[in-house]
Amino acid sequence: MLAILVDAGNTLGECVLWCERSKRVLWTDILGATLYAHDPASGRTQRWPMSEPLASFALTADQDRLLLGLASGLAMFDLASAALTPLCAVEAGLETRLNDGRCDRQGRFVFGTFHAREPRQRIGSYWRFDTAHTLERLPLPGCAIANSICFSPDGATMYYCNSPDRAIRCCDVDPATGAIANDRVFAVVPGDTGEPDGSCIDADGYLWNALWGASCVVRYTPQGQVDRVIATPAVQPSCVAFGGPGLDQLLVTSARVGMAAPAAHDGALFRAAMPGIRGLPESRFGG
Repeated sequence: MLAILVDAGNTLGECVLWCERSKRVLWTDILGATLYAHDPASGRTQRWPMSEPLASFALTADQDRLLLGLASGLAMFDLASAALTPLCAVEAGLETRLNDGRCDRQGRFVFGTFHAREPRQRIGSYWRFDTAHTLERLPLPGCAIANSICFSPDGATMYYCNSPDRAIRCCDVDPATGAIANDRVFAVVPGDTGEPDGSCIDADGYLWNALWGASCVVRYTPQGQVDRVIATPAVQPSCVAFGGPGLDQLLVTSARVGMAAPAAHDGALFRAAMPGIRGLPESRFGG
């Protein structure tokens, strides 16, 4: 059963990652423009305010250095000094901001964007930032709310979604060249029971997805079939990861944005033991 790990009260908690080197869980409150790190052993939680919304980020070889996906572009951030080094702007001139992102198995940061105005339209894109700091637009359909970006254990399959479509897609990826082919539907969310948000892949290649608005996390087989559904205390679970020393704890962020009367636990970071299931160490930018 999921229990509160940090009662963060996030407006839009997202991009939860476990750093196996520092033994900390990191995540962001996008609209709160704050990066968080929590040490479960000591109970200490640190916060770093940002000058703009922080949508996603990636670990690097240095446990105190992150690649940030800020609203307007990419930057490097030093946790010890709080020094921010801008790298490049993304979709300048469009009414978009960065959204979900994750490193592929080769250490390239793959992310998508979010149309920041209503009604949301598919004017955003999916991008890849490689280790030579080259930014490439991926040949995938346009998006209004990019989410669910993750990679199979062998790196040969990329998963992603445009949340309003209520379907998670996947495509083949050549791990060496990054070439993309065979884009297709992986799983469809039935009825009107929420939208797919952040995802991760476990060591067996199963995909775990936070189902926004449906108070649950869904585990899919590699063939796209529902394997199990785990209820969440929060109505709007937003992202998932595996953490803990054995990578056998499910971590779930949540949000209270748009809720007329959020409960006390909406916006918290949750944790649950997952006996018999292990996650994978998070891929780091640069490999």
